[in-house]
Amino acid sequence: QVQLVESGGGLVQPGGSLRLSCAASRISFSIYHMLWYRQAPGKQRELVASIPSDGSTYYVNFAKGRFTISRDNAKNTVYLQMNSLKPEDTAVYFCNARYSSHNYWGQGTQVTVSS
Repeated sequence: QVQLVESGGGLVQPGGSLRLSCAASRISFSIYHMLWYRQAPGKQRELVASIPSDGSTYYVNFAKGRFTISRDNAKNTVYLQMNSLKPEDTAVYFCNARYSSHNYWGQGTQVTVSS
């Protein structure tokens, strides 16, 4: 059974940083397009950043300059480094793995930005 397990969330003050990790198992990780989404209370899930198998990166506007997505194929893990966090970044962050018709989600990790 495919598993995506996120970790690294927590409570951080505005301006702080967090590094999220998503460890994948039972997939050929290196060929998968890996994405980070987030969902704030009462809002729809939205894309944050993505990194295809070729290692290129894409960020939505609110993530540009503050967030960095990366992957370590040897560890089957994708990361999201988040800096200069704002209260509006508060959300559950989800890892997503896609390849062809395969589409898998993690259970999410809570990020709360508050003083």
